[in-house]
Amino acid sequence: MFVPFLIMLREGLEAALIVSLIASYLKRTQRGQWIGVMWIGVVAAAALCLALGIFINETTGEFPQKEQELFEGIVAVVAVVILTWMVFWMRKVSRNVKVQLEQAVDNALHSKGSHGWALILMVFFAVAREGLESVFFLLAAFQQDVGIMPPLGAMLGLATAIVLGFMLYWGGIRLNLGAFFKWTSLFILLVAAGLAAGAIRAFHEAGLWNHFQAIAFDLSGVLSTHSLTGTLLEGIFGYQEAPTVSEVAMYFIYLIPALVLFAMPARLSNQATNSAR
Repeated sequence: MFVPFLIMLREGLEAALIVSLIASYLKRTQRGQWIGVMWIGVVAAAALCLALGIFINETTGEFPQKEQELFEGIVAVVAVVILTWMVFWMRKVSRNVKVQLEQAVDNALHSKGSHGWALILMVFFAVAREGLESVFFLLAAFQQDVGIMPPLGAMLGLATAIVLGFMLYWGGIRLNLGAFFKWTSLFILLVAAGLAAGAIRAFHEAGLWNHFQAIAFDLSGVLSTHSLTGTLLEGIFGYQEAPTVSEVAMYFIYLIPALVLFAMPARLSNQATNSAR
């Protein structure tokens, strides 16, 4: 429940910040009449993401066992890529996101033809990006932790983000967004490492990966996944009491470079990422 809550809080807060910045800019520049048009883009993006999530969730349940495992592995890989990109993208653009959004609004409203449609599309794509990231992560999270609690956590996280977004817009609260995104980014990298290890496990169960399947260590007598602590660690970080060598290797192959890049100053981190492309 906690992981879906935190991810939706972060993703929802990012979307809420985008919407509140656009609305504030429209109001500040005496273009408040376009706020209603802006909300059309927001609602359309939310509806698309919800429909896509429901469609994928409903159709994949009909897959045979091996295909289901393959799908879960692919979703986990996509979720790892999206979460990693989300962390470093926010780190890169956080200082300039306000200026970029204001320029995008100006371009949309000064474009030829229907200004309303240009603004709707601009807001739609900005919000849909955050929503689609959430869809793929939640699909991976719901596969790891079944039951009603993960969806409940996601809804609570989204509701909290919406409330915080309105309070930020109205000026009722001030958040240290730098610290918020820093610590949630670190947490997300740990979650993504667990998903990467889980993807290897899913690919093995699908019959695609059969290397290094010896048990790396067995902590079932110390910290079982049937215990409360073990269950929480499994649901949050993908903890396994007896992981294989390939799962442990994938965990650290992902986590160590990610943490090194995260610990580097932003400019050096971006240069290292660009040079690796």
